[in-house]
Amino acid sequence: MSSPSKRREMDLMKLMMSDYKVEMINDGMQEFYVEFNGPKDSPYHGGVWKIRVELPDAYPYKSPSIGFINKIYHPNVDEMSGSVCLDVINQTWSPMFDLVNVFEVFLPQLLLYPNPSDPLNGEAAALMMRDRTSYEQRVKEYCEKYAKPEDIGAVPEEKSSDEELSDDEYAASDDEEIAGKADP
Repeated sequence: MSSPSKRREMDLMKLMMSDYKVEMINDGMQEFYVEFNGPKDSPYHGGVWKIRVELPDAYPYKSPSIGFINKIYHPNVDEMSGSVCLDVINQTWSPMFDLVNVFEVFLPQLLLYPNPSDPLNGEAAALMMRDRTSYEQRVKEYCEKYAKPEDIGAVPEEKSSDEELSDDEYAASDDEEIAGKADP
């Protein structure tokens, strides 16, 4: 399996099998969105982001391009474009890595351990170095404002009409009201 297109296909399938919601942008397998949840034990916990992934023709020999679609307050993410400054992805990428690594290791590490000395968002970096508590509060404000499921176009799951009613729901429905009284 040495061809980049087969590897791209395999990595994408592996990502989809790992319970990530993946939305293709077009017919090819080079551009797609992935739903990403903020890691536990971080001020980003509870946030949900739509991440745009673009795989270059030379993937896996060349790193994917990663960007946040909805806003995030982070020293290493450009607030306007969503571009990610991530050393592992941008400079030390290896064909040994795959897309699951990006979402299970690299992005969580980025959010857990920001690097304010290499910022794309200078304001976030300065606030983080000056006042960590205020920085974490701003992160949480952004999560509340921009990183809820509805901010990425996710629709809350509703019961479909073909699901069975629970016993309580069944008892609460009164068939006579729907059908009317039986004829004597």
